[in-house]
Amino acid sequence: MRCPRCKHDNDRVVDSRTSAEGTVIRRRRECLSCHLRYTTYERIEDTPLRVVKKSGERVRFDRDRILAGMVKACEKLSVATEDLESVTRSIEQKIQEDYDREVPSTVIGTLVMDALKDLDPVAYLRFASVYREFRDISQFLEELRPMLDREGTR
Repeated sequence: MRCPRCKHDNDRVVDSRTSAEGTVIRRRRECLSCHLRYTTYERIEDTPLRVVKKSGERVRFDRDRILAGMVKACEKLSVATEDLESVTRSIEQKIQEDYDREVPSTVIGTLVMDALKDLDPVAYLRFASVYREFRDISQFLEELRPMLDREGTR
């Protein structure tokens, strides 16, 4: 591993820890030349998963896009960042388990909407309106009706 400061490849591992899920190893390293301490992460290399978009275009799967979409939907709401991170991890894990090389974007969108529905109904509606490209208020009402019916039965 090359030192980010002096670029020497002579270092030692000071500490190693696995993540809570056991999928990543975090290593604290110290450069033996300049004594800089830095962190590296080690994870299993899989074949890159690709997302098949509605247009047919194929792009590399990026978990940060899922998180960013949810953060945007939850803006100014009381949804904890840790909850969004946890949901993103579980969505990524489900996709990795169920799909080998390619996953339709519709699957990802549905998983995100299902998760947001449980976290916060307003965030769910925000995300759904963009994802499903609502054109008028009647589409909002169609989405709201089942949610309101459930609230009325509680």
